[in-house]
Amino acid sequence: MVKILIAEEIATRGVELLKSNGHEVVVEINPSPERLLELISDVEGVVIRSATKITKEVLENAPRLKAVGRAGIGLDNVDVKYATQRGVMVINAPQSNILSAAEHAIALLLAQARYIPQAHNSLVGGKWERSKFEGVELYGKTMGIVGLGRIGALVAQRCLAFGMNLIAYDPYISQERAEKMGVELKSLEDLVKDSDFISIHLPKSKETMGLINKDLLAKAKDGVRIVNASRGGIIDETALFDALSSGKVGGAALDVFAEEPPFGSPLLGHPNVVVTPHLGASTTEAQDKAGITIAEQLILAFSNEFVPFAVNINASEASHAIKPFLPIAEALGRFIGSLSDKLPSNLQIEYQGNIANEDTRILTLSAIKGLFAAGTNEPVSYVNAPQLAAERGLEISETTSSTQKDYVSLISVRSPEHSVSGTIIGPSNTPKIVEVDGHAVEVPPAKHMLVVKNDDRPGKIGLVGTVLGEAQISISSMGVSPTNTGGTALMILATDREIPQEVTEQLSASDGIIYARSVSCEDS
Repeated sequence: MVKILIAEEIATRGVELLKSNGHEVVVEINPSPERLLELISDVEGVVIRSATKITKEVLENAPRLKAVGRAGIGLDNVDVKYATQRGVMVINAPQSNILSAAEHAIALLLAQARYIPQAHNSLVGGKWERSKFEGVELYGKTMGIVGLGRIGALVAQRCLAFGMNLIAYDPYISQERAEKMGVELKSLEDLVKDSDFISIHLPKSKETMGLINKDLLAKAKDGVRIVNASRGGIIDETALFDALSSGKVGGAALDVFAEEPPFGSPLLGHPNVVVTPHLGASTTEAQDKAGITIAEQLILAFSNEFVPFAVNINASEASHAIKPFLPIAEALGRFIGSLSDKLPSNLQIEYQGNIANEDTRILTLSAIKGLFAAGTNEPVSYVNAPQLAAERGLEISETTSSTQKDYVSLISVRSPEHSVSGTIIGPSNTPKIVEVDGHAVEVPPAKHMLVVKNDDRPGKIGLVGTVLGEAQISISSMGVSPTNTGGTALMILATDREIPQEVTEQLSASDGIIYARSVSCEDS
């Protein structure tokens, strides 16, 4: 029996399930941050939703804590990295609300296509305005789905039933996988140009914030209709209002907003806008699933059994020889994911030297996890990384060779387009990237990095330094290497902040630069 704190409302069945398995359950809903520090000091488990924040301070005040259960998908309110360092398992319920969210997107789609809320308000207001609310059919129209993850795929299935033509933007879905779903993959710009309806299904991140902006909307079909039941801020709401007012956008249906509640937003008063107050997961079934799922996962965790929805892993589960390589394996996956514009068709992971004699499966999971973390904006764990690879058509191969080359142990991750290798060095097991695309380097992985491949001729280092200097970006460290065969050189720089897209575009367009990529080997 362990003591578990329920800090936010979950389904009664979930609470009863924990109790029936012999655990002591303390229920105190929405405690203040100060009260949470008191409550968590002597519990082994805690259940939260989206409001309670499990910060580093909270974790440091929880010496007995073994598991954090998030009854939902997002983990923005949990310091997963520090929890992992302390050996605290973090668990979520990633599939609890996907059906509800997909169905709500379809409800919004239909509501704005046929002006259902506006017609309802008109009728109950004593008016009979049949001609005013002339809508449009879905049949034969083109639906553009931005983000073809679990929820986007469910929306696609339902749109096919309406007889719609489906196109999608998702660089981390293979063409083969999309074709099986009846979807044609396109660039985001082409999707916007060709769609009659657009439905957004992306998590919130620095890459997706403001993704649907003024410039993109200007390229859309006249009268396009937009649905967003994913996260607020992905659409530039000022740009959307202007496009609605000009008639460029024919209608919008929004469940989420940049600021919630969005009181004061002009979108709320626009006649062609349908809004709901973030109801995507607000069904009895979704709430029950989240509470019951997290209770079941905690029961497994405290029974020392496999926990399918754990999003981190206790380093003690890896062997003593493997543990130090976990960070570099994930960093290599993130590195190659950042170099690529889309999901590679296959990924080969090779282990050389002493490490090849160990059980390297967890390192392979780390590399896959890093690859998807760099490109999908979905919560990625050791558990769901292989599932994501299968769903998105990524082939994984693993090879080992005990033959030692320049390093005692070496991990290499290769796609058809790129390769990167790394190891750990010295008594402190410092991670190092030692090869990129055939260029020998020796640089530590960092949060903000710039990789530049260029013709091997004078002036290129100065060019890069000048462009970064003009952008007020400081260089923390730098490695430069020509290829063994000559002709090209590679620069890898660690910088004090993220490289803006306009900087990489400027460098890529410069004479003699083959490519310039912003790379991150750590969580943002």
